[in-house]
Amino acid sequence: MFKPNDLPEILFSSSNPQRSRQLGRLLKEGLIRKIEGRIYTSNLEEEEAVIVHRNLFYIIGQLYPNAVLSYRSALEVRPTDKDNIYLTYSYTDTIKLGGIHLKLIKGSGPLEADHKMNGELYLASLERACLENLKASRKGKDGERRALEARVIEERLIDILRIDGEEGLNIFRDRARGIAEELGFVKAYQKLNQKIGALLSTKPSKLLRSPQAIATSLGVPYDPFRVDLFWKLFAALKEQRFLYRTEQSVSNEAFQNFAFFEAYFSNYIEGTEFRLEEAKEIVFEGRMIENRTGDSHDMKGTYELVSNPFELRKSPETYETLLNILQRRHAVIMRGRPDKRPGQFKQRSNRAGDTLFVEPALVRGTLKQAFEPYQALEHPLARAIFMMFIISEIHPFEDGNGRIARVMMNAELVQGNLTKIIVPTVYREDYILALRKLTRQQIPTAYIKMMDIAQAYSHDLRLDDFEDLLQQLKRTNAFLEPEEGRLLLGEK
Repeated sequence: MFKPNDLPEILFSSSNPQRSRQLGRLLKEGLIRKIEGRIYTSNLEEEEAVIVHRNLFYIIGQLYPNAVLSYRSALEVRPTDKDNIYLTYSYTDTIKLGGIHLKLIKGSGPLEADHKMNGELYLASLERACLENLKASRKGKDGERRALEARVIEERLIDILRIDGEEGLNIFRDRARGIAEELGFVKAYQKLNQKIGALLSTKPSKLLRSPQAIATSLGVPYDPFRVDLFWKLFAALKEQRFLYRTEQSVSNEAFQNFAFFEAYFSNYIEGTEFRLEEAKEIVFEGRMIENRTGDSHDMKGTYELVSNPFELRKSPETYETLLNILQRRHAVIMRGRPDKRPGQFKQRSNRAGDTLFVEPALVRGTLKQAFEPYQALEHPLARAIFMMFIISEIHPFEDGNGRIARVMMNAELVQGNLTKIIVPTVYREDYILALRKLTRQQIPTAYIKMMDIAQAYSHDLRLDDFEDLLQQLKRTNAFLEPEEGRLLLGEK
């Protein structure tokens, strides 16, 4: 017998007499209500449609055991814009459930490769789903096709190629062949085989529909808008004449002192804010601030990296070494946040406000395209400015992109024996607005000027004594919020 305080949200009637009597008593006592058909709920507050949506796949599994979430639903795993869910089942029908249309399509039940979801509901394997979506399908009465466009399948294949390489894509093709034989999807497999062949450059690219897939078949896919923007920045940097601000303090102590404030301000820009004494405890005593372990690791990891001149003198001489350096340094900064996949490029899209950064599948190709103009720049500050922007604009990781961008920037300056750059808290607004102007308006002049000023400010700092450096930063308003003052130049 159910107790009122531990009733599940969804209950089902059955042919079991005892079960029927239990539900009858709960219904009479007002502890449950009927939604529709065999479905009851103990949730007496929310609308029925809301309850059904939340428990949709569980309900389907109970009502239609051994149904397979198929066609576009296998890839989208949610109701379509027309509120349809497509299922392979033992017969064909359309069932309305809480505003959702269950489109039952007669076909083979779950295969060994399919995945069990909720109860007795299965999710078609990716191989089966791709084959189903490549089958010819007509529009339904509501104007919707049960199969997604071919470009969607091509983009899934690109993801496999990107993550698992050619060998992984060929293994996927072999598994799909076996499933096609089992289901009789001969024509769908022929289409899939052609698309995979085109992606691997063994068949013509004209067989593909997705621009991304076409680019992949011809080489490494990239973001053309970003690459065009990088070339505009390159042209502006080539026209600019920069001073050679040689580092004045070359002692190890000076390097470490600068590194502390470099790490402190770099984290502060990203919203990882500590009191100065807390930051010193993290860096110099290894103390993790209570309830802020992740933030503490960010500060510690950033300092560890930017205080290592041996690491920062390593230059990316090839595209491949650029990838290795980026991933290795990111792993150091973010190692305290394993959920952010330290050292691994992103798998999900990311954005800041209205700015959507480069799609995951295009990260490597966009970095490769950006490497050519980077190599053509000669002045270390020009290379630093360029490197900082491309990493910031591509945003290759799930988190820590701003920090790694500034690390890569300063590494260029270390290699050129020039003064590194800090971006004080009071200068944060200038920094962000200049980046935004380049990103959104494609105007590089403000960004270049801002970075040049930041290096000039950093160059004037005396670094050999920690307390003296701290007082210089305070006198120039470095620790103020942007709305509280402005950066004072030449007043150390």
